[in-house]
Amino acid sequence: MDRKLVKKTWTPKLIALIALGVLLISFVLYQLVIADSRASMNVERERISVATVRDGEFTDYIPVSGIIEPAEIFYLDAIERGNIQRIVRESGAMVEVGDTILILTNSNLQLDVMQRETDLYFQINNLRQTRLMLDQNDLNQQAALAEIDYQINLLKPQYERFLELHEKKLISDRELEEVREQYDYNVKRKRLTYESYRNDSLARDIQKRQLRDSESRMQQSLSGVGHILDNLVVRAPIAGQLSTEQIEVGQSISAGQRYGQIDILDKFKVRVPIDELYLPRVGIGLKGTFTFSGNSYELEISKIYPNVSGGRFEVDMVFPDEVPTGIRRGQTVRIRLELGESEKTVLLPTGGFYKDTGGNWVFVVNEKSGKAERRSIRLGRKNPEYYEVLDGLTPGERVIVSGYENFGRNEVLNLK
Repeated sequence: MDRKLVKKTWTPKLIALIALGVLLISFVLYQLVIADSRASMNVERERISVATVRDGEFTDYIPVSGIIEPAEIFYLDAIERGNIQRIVRESGAMVEVGDTILILTNSNLQLDVMQRETDLYFQINNLRQTRLMLDQNDLNQQAALAEIDYQINLLKPQYERFLELHEKKLISDRELEEVREQYDYNVKRKRLTYESYRNDSLARDIQKRQLRDSESRMQQSLSGVGHILDNLVVRAPIAGQLSTEQIEVGQSISAGQRYGQIDILDKFKVRVPIDELYLPRVGIGLKGTFTFSGNSYELEISKIYPNVSGGRFEVDMVFPDEVPTGIRRGQTVRIRLELGESEKTVLLPTGGFYKDTGGNWVFVVNEKSGKAERRSIRLGRKNPEYYEVLDGLTPGERVIVSGYENFGRNEVLNLK
């Protein structure tokens, strides 16, 4: 007898299809809700450098190099042109004030000096002759006055006697008149001669004073001309160490040519070139430090040369306190130049990441998940060791500081 078969609803095939659908839906939901869809790549830990963000003192400084120079230098420039006849002191020698350094020779200059001396002597002699003529003229006028006084002294008693005799009618009017005319003539002559002498004396005094001044100037010129040849013997104006250019006997030196210098070695300074980027931030009084023979020494900016050449400007730094023992001219020192005061802040060590991100973002490491995730940050000032963190990082977090050039556009790094 036939039996009716009941059709099963949950067949193995149906159950398998439902299970497959549930798995597919679950995977989609996982990818949409739970799974990280950001671009990622695998990175070996050995190929990256990781640094820890920390609290600390941020010192705004830059490293610069400077060259030791004497604090005082006296440059040697030729006053007169000439050929080197003899080199008395070689470069590097220690000299005292007045020591002979070079002896020059210049035949044309010697002849010129002789001619100028002859001309000056001739002019001085002419002035003296003029002064003698003025003195002689003065004596002649005084002699004329003396002669007039003599005549008046002779005529006055005679005139007085003739007056008495005329009153007694012992002489004629004509005789009295002759004596009176002679006497009045000499009195009038004395007055005119004296007036002329007085005016001439005033003029002579002015002229003689001018002659004395002219002669004094000529004597000074004569002395100066005599010292011109002294300039052919070059002497040290100060004590110190002589440093000259490459010079040889017979070499010609032009007037005004700089051929050397004398360094005063009891004081030193440091000439420091600095990138023009820092020109607005560099001022007189900024301090720096450097290490010499295991000891730290302080320097201070004393002068700024604002002229920029090759993208750099220069400053002079001096030792405000102790000068290192054994330091020598021409030595190079590495200086830590401070541009501002130290400040408590969050610090991130420097690294190659900055050239790839501009300091706008970094990869922050999560040690628990073994991943490094991209995060936006904001950095402030920079020194050779640290960046100042303004926002985006907290002390204790670890950041990949090596270069990011191989990470592409990935936002998550799987650290292996």
